[in-house]
Amino acid sequence: MGTIVGAALVSHHPGLMQCEEFRRLQGAGEDSDLIAGYARLRAKIAEARPDVAVIFDTHWFTTGYHLVDGGRQYSGMYTSDEMPWYLHGVPYDYRGHPALARAIETVSRERGGYNRVIAHPDLGRQYPTINLVKHLRFEEPALPVVTVSSCQNCEWPHFLKSGEAIGEAIARSDLRVLLIASGALSHKFNGIDWKPNHPRIFHESNVSRPENIASDKGAIELLRQGRHDQILERWDSEYRRLPWEAFGAHYLQMLGALGGAQCRTPGETLSAYENARGTGNIHMWFQGTP
Repeated sequence: MGTIVGAALVSHHPGLMQCEEFRRLQGAGEDSDLIAGYARLRAKIAEARPDVAVIFDTHWFTTGYHLVDGGRQYSGMYTSDEMPWYLHGVPYDYRGHPALARAIETVSRERGGYNRVIAHPDLGRQYPTINLVKHLRFEEPALPVVTVSSCQNCEWPHFLKSGEAIGEAIARSDLRVLLIASGALSHKFNGIDWKPNHPRIFHESNVSRPENIASDKGAIELLRQGRHDQILERWDSEYRRLPWEAFGAHYLQMLGALGGAQCRTPGETLSAYENARGTGNIHMWFQGTP
C-alpha cells in the first residue's frame, strides 16, 4: 500500500532564482529566509525518503480538466514569458512518473472526476515546477516529478475532489509520495509604481494590503494547529475573496489528498512569512506517514 510521506506548502517566486548578491540588495543586506527555508525543507524530504513528488502548479492553468503530466523525462532550457528579463536560461533535466499519472486518471474516472493524463512532448513547463525542481534538487539525485494543473473553471470543492483521487491512487500504489503545493497565500500584486513600506523588500509589511497580511497570518496559525476544517469553513468568505494564488488550487488539491476537512495534520513553519511583489509567501511542512 502506498503512502504520503510528507506534504509542503512552498513558495516559488522568481526572485528566489536570482543570485545571492542581488537578493541581498533587495533584502537591505539580508537574504530571503525562504532560501534558508529550502535547505530546511530539503532536510525534511531527505528524512521522508519519497519515491516521487507530486507538484500542484499554480501557473499551469487548464480548462475543463485537472491535467496530470504523465511524461517520462523533461529536459530543456526554461525562459519565463512573465519575467524573461531575469528568469531565463534555466536548464532542467528531471524524470516523470507515468505510472502514477495514469493511476490518478483511472481513479478519477471511476469516481466521475476530471483528472486526465497528458504526455505531450512539446508541452511547456511553468516555473512553479521548474523553480522547485532546482531549489529542492530533484535532478540530483533524480526524484521523479508528476505535475498537476490548476483548472481555472472549477469551484473549490472540485479541487478537493481532484486531491481525493490523487490520494486514493497513491494508496493503491506501492509508492512513497511527497506532495508539494507550489504557490503563495494571498496573491495581490503591488502596483507597478508602488513604493516599499520597508527597505527590506522581502519584509512582510510590503505585502499588498494590511488585511491580506492579517488573513495570511490567521491562516498560517490554523495550519500550524492542523485546523484545515476551519480553513475550508472560511474559504468562500475570506480566502477565495483575497484571493490565494490560483484561488488556492495548490493547497486544496494537496489537502484533498490528505483527507480534506477531516485532516488534522499540523503544519511546521520552515521559513519566515515574506513579501514577493505584494504576495504573501511561506514554506510549511506537514508530516506524513513514516
